[in-house]
Amino acid sequence: MPSETLTRAEVAKHNTEDSLWCIIDHQVYDLTDFVDAHPGGGVVLAQVAGKDATSDFYNLHRQEVLEKYRDQLCIGVVEGEKPEVILPFPGALSPVPYAEPLWLRPQFKSPYYKESHRRLQKAIREFTDKYVTPEAQEKEQDGSYISQELINRMAETNILAMRLGPGKHLHGRTLLGGVVDGKEFDYLHDMIIVQEMVRANARGFQDGNMAGMAISLTAVQQWLHDPVLKQRLNDEVLSGQKKMCLAITEAFAGSDVAGLKTTAEKTPDGKHYIVNGTKKWITNGMFADYFVTGCRTEKGFSVLLIPRGEGVETKQIKTSYSTAAATAFVQFENVKVPVQNLLGEEHKGFIVIMSNFNHERFMMVAAVVRMSMMVVEETMKWSNQRIVFGKKLIEQPVIRQKIARMISLAESNQAWLESIAYQMCNMTYAQQAKLLGGPIGLLKSHCTQAAGEIASLATNVFGGRGLTQSGMGKVIEMFHRTYKFDAILGGTEEILADLGVRQAMKNFPKSML
Repeated sequence: MPSETLTRAEVAKHNTEDSLWCIIDHQVYDLTDFVDAHPGGGVVLAQVAGKDATSDFYNLHRQEVLEKYRDQLCIGVVEGEKPEVILPFPGALSPVPYAEPLWLRPQFKSPYYKESHRRLQKAIREFTDKYVTPEAQEKEQDGSYISQELINRMAETNILAMRLGPGKHLHGRTLLGGVVDGKEFDYLHDMIIVQEMVRANARGFQDGNMAGMAISLTAVQQWLHDPVLKQRLNDEVLSGQKKMCLAITEAFAGSDVAGLKTTAEKTPDGKHYIVNGTKKWITNGMFADYFVTGCRTEKGFSVLLIPRGEGVETKQIKTSYSTAAATAFVQFENVKVPVQNLLGEEHKGFIVIMSNFNHERFMMVAAVVRMSMMVVEETMKWSNQRIVFGKKLIEQPVIRQKIARMISLAESNQAWLESIAYQMCNMTYAQQAKLLGGPIGLLKSHCTQAAGEIASLATNVFGGRGLTQSGMGKVIEMFHRTYKFDAILGGTEEILADLGVRQAMKNFPKSML
């Protein structure tokens, strides 16, 4: 920060195009050479020439704009005054009310979290702030895929391994420098990894950041029989050398998994399957080396691991979010797959997919709930910055009502999520598959409907900025445009709500009839 001290009287003298200064947050900026380059034009700068422009600036801009130009334009500080705006640093918690989950607010306690959870949260936030967010923002804009450099960083720190949730694959690994022991890693740690990484606010890149691996390698670990093949795949994918995705959905069948038309027919010698069919909306499909694929077999439904090779073609699909997600249309034409690549039992693949869905949906809930909290934070900040009718937005009762509703939805969903995570920590994989499919389905259905309401309320508070992909409302615009991915991927709201009730009715006591 420049050390020159200037009085307000001195700043006031520089009020022409030839010498244009202003004050923002008690610091002095020389905008003389910036007038022509200002995206908003020179007229608005002329209006604040020689004046304190703090209110005007924050009425229009995010703090990051000031950070971008500070070194270039800031020439000093006002005599006897100090900046008031708190500048975030990598890994920092937000001081904004309701911006962080309750357990991260210093004045509150939680029965769920241990010191290892807090160490992990701090480490993964710092990693996200330093490495994920800058790349995520870049890739979200240009639509290119995740860099091998970032994949390597996540592999070296074993973030890739942690993305799969708890399990033996974490034993003996050094997780983010040793902040948590692999044997102690539980579903609350898992939730923390998800919730911290989505703070990069790049919904397409969020899925492009190895989401396909996170929902497919888990199935391989649980259901692939060949131990040598399983270990090789684990090593290849968790080292970042190879990429993997889940290929279930087709143009013919989405939530109706039983309606799949891709076929896998055994060769006469019984050593291979020949796969024919197509898959659609496959996340990471464009760069995947392996496809965990749902197929129709002679007597039912089976799941096969199919390597990219002869007969496998992928084409990019453009959706509402960035092509950084690498969403693909996949075609299998006479693809020869060894029988050793079968997951689970032949013709009984439905249980493989259904049990794998629990963790996928859990991760999706964790992500959309955390993004909901980011939207609450942005709305709180904007409402304290924006001046309308001579008052801050937050001073308007109708705005406070909207924010109150947003807070209530986000907080209640986070509490429900943590409760589910705690149950998962105390259940085996089989128990989770049996008991939590319904509750997780209901939670996902509810939190994405809540996300829609939160997105709508926030957009109304931000006005036109809530529809703009840059500037003050960019977080709101991103969320409003993309929350529906979580409402549809992994099972639609309606299907999951129905699943929750149907599972409950299986245990309905006959004595109550």
